[in-house]
Amino acid sequence: MDIGGMGSAYSDYLSTQAAQSNKASALQSKLENSAGSESDEELMDACKEFEAYFVEKIFDTMLESTKMFSDDKDENSYGNKMVDVFKETALHQLSSQVADSGSVGLARTLYEQMKRQNEAMKL
Repeated sequence: MDIGGMGSAYSDYLSTQAAQSNKASALQSKLENSAGSESDEELMDACKEFEAYFVEKIFDTMLESTKMFSDDKDENSYGNKMVDVFKETALHQLSSQVADSGSVGLARTLYEQMKRQNEAMKL
């Protein structure tokens, strides 16, 4: 029984989880730092980045749910890994465009809430 593929898949999973955790931590820290800053533009940028991250997670979950319908026999092949990298990049770009367009509205709502909270703390 070849368990080399399992080790590789598990290691890929762990590295992906670590990268996502780092990205979430960096984003949280950016939001916390922007909340106290004087620049409305910096705060809005941080809120848009959060919205993009949120939308990206939704798209990731949607893609994961479609894998159960896949007929790929060799999911750990080089070609499949390259397609996954392309999909991740495409999802990241699409999520950023959705956040920049303001169509979801999460960034604007978060911005307004953080702005009110920041003003209340100044009083």
